[in-house]
Amino acid sequence: MRKYSVTAIVREAYRYHTGWERAWRSPEPKDEYDAIIIGAGGHGLATAYYLGKNYGITKVAIIEKGWLGGGNTGRNTTIIRSNYLQDPSAAIYEKARSLYENLSQELNYNVMFSPRGVMMLAQTEHEIRGYRRTAHANNLQGVETEFIPPHTVKKLCPIIELSGPRFPVLGALWQPRGGTARHDAVAWGYARACSDMGMDIIQQCEVTGIIKSNGKVAGVDTTKGKIKTKSLGLVVAGNSSVLADKAGFRLPIESVALQALVSEPIKPCMDVVVMANTVHGYMSQSDKGEMVIGGGTDGFNNYTQRGSFHHIEETVRALIETFPMISRLKMLRQWGGIVDVTGDRSPIISKTPLDGCFINCGWGTGGFKAIPGSGWAMAETMATGIPSTLASAFSLDRFKEGRFIDESVAAGVAH
Repeated sequence: MRKYSVTAIVREAYRYHTGWERAWRSPEPKDEYDAIIIGAGGHGLATAYYLGKNYGITKVAIIEKGWLGGGNTGRNTTIIRSNYLQDPSAAIYEKARSLYENLSQELNYNVMFSPRGVMMLAQTEHEIRGYRRTAHANNLQGVETEFIPPHTVKKLCPIIELSGPRFPVLGALWQPRGGTARHDAVAWGYARACSDMGMDIIQQCEVTGIIKSNGKVAGVDTTKGKIKTKSLGLVVAGNSSVLADKAGFRLPIESVALQALVSEPIKPCMDVVVMANTVHGYMSQSDKGEMVIGGGTDGFNNYTQRGSFHHIEETVRALIETFPMISRLKMLRQWGGIVDVTGDRSPIISKTPLDGCFINCGWGTGGFKAIPGSGWAMAETMATGIPSTLASAFSLDRFKEGRFIDESVAAGVAH
């Protein structure tokens, strides 16, 4: 596959861009693979990429019932941070954040990573204590964060209103090396790299059953026929419980909708990401000038991928007090994604009761930021059969052993 470069762009400009090849192949499935990944979103593609890059396993199929990156990867709000309280969480999210920093160069594809900084507003005395605690934990974990006073918040984000009568800004937890990336580009970059290794990305192919033999994985039934494998990775976010049922086991997750919206484009006015957990809202400005706004998950289990007026009203009403200028904006579009939430709000990267079958799910509202670290850990777990250092704390066993990784404060809001 040809390398993207400035020279290539100039050359193609002179021949009216007729020489570009497809970014990835779309082959028909083979009869058998060394490994199959179900789910061609960011986590699934990253898993396949690191299987090839780190372990030389390239006879891999990534199967997607829809189109590549059409699930949560294409429906999120692109925030990247690693300022989590618990050590296992901070480790895997910081691994992901550090991989994001050089991902464009590694994949030879511009994922538009923007380390603009992320601040989490403290709007109650309780939040001040909680964020100070997190800042101390992050310092011990090697994650660069600090608690900043209101005047520093205002300096970093001039459009913010500090003295709202209901939700005053009392400070913020600040991670200067957090930021955003282009969600579609992350999926496309990984897909291109996987295809270049010889892996098959099979779209519009739904898995209808999982073939078992003597308690082990033997393959999958799909709408394009049976495919054999001895190593299977389930990486399908909100649909994880559906596939787990086909494999013969249950998962401790709930699937709920998470909604977001963007405003009409405006001139640059905000170059940081701001999250307000008290009001369940957060905001950043995209490269196109849109204000990207999100809130909390729906209060009931569902599989919808649409928005609702209720969440627009609930989220924007609270944010207007902190950002009065958005009251004059028009909404451009709204969408929803299906997120998978565990009881302790931490993910699952684990072997399953079915030998040869592995699961990566439960990322809830924080899946996009974890994509490179998640793929790295899942690839090691699948390649070696042993939970990686990053993944060992996130095994399924923790739910029956009581080893919960409680991130309900850090991950309980849509960010």
